[in-house]
Order: sequence, then C-alpha cells, then structure tokens
Amino acid sequence: MSSASSIQFPKDSSPPLLTLTRPSPALWQIELHNGVDNRLTKIMLNDALKPALATVEREWRKERAEGKSRKDKDAGTAALIIVGRLSQDKFFSNGFDFPSVLADPAWFPATFDPLLLHLLTFPIPTVAAINGHCFAAGAMIALACDYRVMTDGAKRNAWMCMNEIDFGAAWPVSFAALVRAKVSAIRKMAFEGHRFTPSEALNGGLVDEIVAGGTQSVLKRARELATEKAPKAREGVWGVIKAEIYRPVIELVRLSVPTLNVAADESAAQVRLAKL
Repeated sequence: MSSASSIQFPKDSSPPLLTLTRPSPALWQIELHNGVDNRLTKIMLNDALKPALATVEREWRKERAEGKSRKDKDAGTAALIIVGRLSQDKFFSNGFDFPSVLADPAWFPATFDPLLLHLLTFPIPTVAAINGHCFAAGAMIALACDYRVMTDGAKRNAWMCMNEIDFGAAWPVSFAALVRAKVSAIRKMAFEGHRFTPSEALNGGLVDEIVAGGTQSVLKRARELATEKAPKAREGVWGVIKAEIYRPVIELVRLSVPTLNVAADESAAQVRLAKL
C-alpha cells in the first residue's frame, strides 16, 4: 500500500465503514466512519477494524524485513493513528451498538476482546486522535492505544466517559482489566460514569494532550506525535515489551471465557469459521 492509496473496509461494502490510508511512508491512518457516531457494530469490528489492523501489521512486518535485508537504518519506522470521521467534530466513537451485544453471548470472547488485545499489543506505536465524544467501548479503543490526543472542546463539547453505570451494563473483564492498567481515576470513571471534559481527561491521565480546534487540528498533532514515536518501532520490540507490561490484562482477558452454552458456541463458531 503506497502513501497515495487508500483501502476501504469492509471490502465491497456500500457504504464503507472505515478507510485506511498512509499519510506518509512511516504512518498508517485508520478513519472510522460508521454512521453519525461510529458505533462499534459486529460488522465494524470483524469486517473493518480487525482486517485493517491486520493489513497494517502485515505491511509493516514485510517492509521492515525487506529494509533490514538492505541494511536500511530506518527500516521499521512506523506508527498508526486512529481517528473518528474526518468530516465532523462531534464523535470519535459512541461505543457499541448495545442491542447487538445483548443478542450475542460470545460478543466479548469472540468479537471484541481479540481486537482489544491486538490493539493493546500492536507492534508499532498507536495514537488515538480523539476528535469528539469518546464513550464506553470507544473509550476502550482509545485507551488501548499508546497515546491519546483529544480536542480541547472549546468550540463543541467533547467528553470521555464510561457510562455503563447509568444504563445498567456490567463491565466485562476486558474493560476492567484495561482501566486498572491505564487509569488512576477509576472511581469517577467506573462508579460515577463521569463525563470527563478534555481538561479533566488530561489532568486525570486519560489523554496525553489536548489540542485547540477541531478534527484537523487534532489530526495534525496526532500525526506529529506519531512521527516522533515512529522510530521506536525499528527494532521490532515495541509490541513485545507491551505484551510483557500488559501481561496481567492479557492473561485475565484470555482466561475470562464464559460458561459455554449452545448459543455461545454457535456464535463463536460463526466468527471463527468466517476467517477460514
């Protein structure tokens, strides 16, 4: 994939839900554009975000190996940015399509958790460009990234929030494990469903930077930050170190297999067999 090209996912889908581009030779960019608020539906996760991440990793590993064989000192320089729809300033992602979660007993072990762990241990630096509201599972996607840049919300409100407490949804093991690893303000996030403003998110360590302006300003700074961190991927140990740092999260999530029943087995099998 060249820096001038783009790939849309799901392939042969109209409209597409995600666009993968390369703003520069060292950067990949995933734009989420599923409807107005980027709901993380089953199709969005399984047929768009998962294959997009796999495409980035596959291309990076191939290009790094080829560069190393040529003794290119910059081989492996790379980073990934994830951003909400570029044509608006309101949403990064508003989380799951909740009825779909309730209808699928294998949602977390078969659909969401494998994606979350892949992103958490991704082999190159990842930057979430939070260009609007970032709720629930959308916040989990952002927290699984290595760095987070958020709009300052001066022109339009932007909140980061885990609001499950307010609509009666228990946290799965993966949510709780990731928040324990990444967040200090656990009580406000988990038990109060607090809507963190950008400045509160910055002070609470939920994000690394806030940026004045809308989507384009956030994306500009995210690209600058990604470019700064990209050389750290050269030696190939970025993801290896993360896998060790986040070992407690990984082990907890992989062990949290729900009691199997026929419905759960059938749902998990459909996801597994679709990959073959």
